Amino acid sequence: MKSIEQIVLGAARDILAKGNSGWLCTVVKTFGASPRPLGSLLFMDAQGQVFGSLSGGCIEDELLEKLQRGALASDRPEIYEYGVSPEENERFGLPCGGRMQVLVEPMSASTDFCNMLTDLCDAIGGRHAMRRRVNLITGQWQLEIVTSAEPLAIVDETLVQDFGPRYRLLLIGANELARCISEIALAMDYRVIVCDPREDRREQWTVVGAELSALMPDEAVSEFADPYTAVITLTHDPRIDDMALMQALLERLFYVGALGSVRTSAKRRERLKQLDISDEQIDRLYAPVGLAIGSKSAMEIALAIMAQLTQLRSSSMKVVRGG
Repeated sequence: MKSIEQIVLGAARDILAKGNSGWLCTVVKTFGASPRPLGSLLFMDAQGQVFGSLSGGCIEDELLEKLQRGALASDRPEIYEYGVSPEENERFGLPCGGRMQVLVEPMSASTDFCNMLTDLCDAIGGRHAMRRRVNLITGQWQLEIVTSAEPLAIVDETLVQDFGPRYRLLLIGANELARCISEIALAMDYRVIVCDPREDRREQWTVVGAELSALMPDEAVSEFADPYTAVITLTHDPRIDDMALMQALLERLFYVGALGSVRTSAKRRERLKQLDISDEQIDRLYAPVGLAIGSKSAMEIALAIMAQLTQLRSSSMKVVRGG
């Protein structure tokens, strides 16, 4: 499954390659609550086809209206601001007090644009981070490979936007909690892999969109490990969970979590220490997993786990905890 960035950038590339023109629209600043996060993308072609989303509908409609009137940015990038008054908030469906700025870049059917859009799509698909710089005066692009993605920023008349790999979630154990986590994570654009060496558990798996792996847990961690992957153990079976955690705590992962109570988590840490995992490595483990919101049911626990991942991603932490 492709990320929304790949879908939007790929659509832009394909449309430009056919000799058509279009506009790439990016949320470049938000104030208060906003319907889409910073960096959200939309591409619109001259016929009014729309790929991606900025607001859920109202701002897209306003841009289409500008297109029909010939009032959309034509020669150079322009920034439009929405939500400057209570009337606009209501009109565009923005939360009370919310404002957003959208950069609209006119794009012609040029080989340079097509090549750079291809490079961006390839980088995201290959799990590399790439930065694009846009001169807001001339509209000229520059691309460069970076080691990790940073938040979008505008610096000295230049948009600096990083595209990182799609986040991956490796769940150890095909059970009810894994099902709940998978459904939320897939809706949040994670790639989800569920690893369970037990054939009977894999045969019972029903979540469409989540990939199944029959590898041993440590092998699955080694195969998928990178700084944009989270690993969470869910089986309650130390023979399976500890095998995954021993490998996961050695890798450069975005997040390592384990299901269990405070008491169970303390015992797990003691076992890992006896298996020659260092205190520093054990400190990277989130256990009990998830935010402490009083969750009891499987779906509530899944919500607490995904909320913690969201909190960590949005706090601009380094990709490796403590690193």
